[in-house]
Amino acid sequence: MKKVLLASVVFALLMTSCGKDKKEEAKPAGEKVEQVTKSEAKSEAAATQDPVAMGEKLFVSKTCSSCHSVDTKLVGPSIKDIVKKYEETNGNIVAFLKEKSPAIVDTDPGQVAIMKANLDGFVKDLTGDELQALAAYMRSKK
Repeated sequence: MKKVLLASVVFALLMTSCGKDKKEEAKPAGEKVEQVTKSEAKSEAAATQDPVAMGEKLFVSKTCSSCHSVDTKLVGPSIKDIVKKYEETNGNIVAFLKEKSPAIVDTDPGQVAIMKANLDGFVKDLTGDELQALAAYMRSKK
């Protein structure tokens, strides 16, 4: 009963606080809008061309880092534990993120419910390339 209650509380917190895209505040009329410099544009383009850099950016922006760290279990397993399990079982991280394969790292029903809610809210709108980049970033941390 305690596990179900804990899972429910964690789920509720995640749904209310994580992954919400913040709307940009409207700038008052006359306020100067910053322009992107050429070096910033090049650095942004390089990040999108490098799958690991793109994956890291997505990992942070989609709030994956609020539940997963590189080395230690937070709410969910560490990146290293996830990658290790997927390699041992010849699993496909992208298929899991697309909800086309079951959870193989943490199969506790409470955790699976939290993961499903997060996948529905945070990664369902990612393209195939973005999901591949996310997986590349995770594999780079093994």
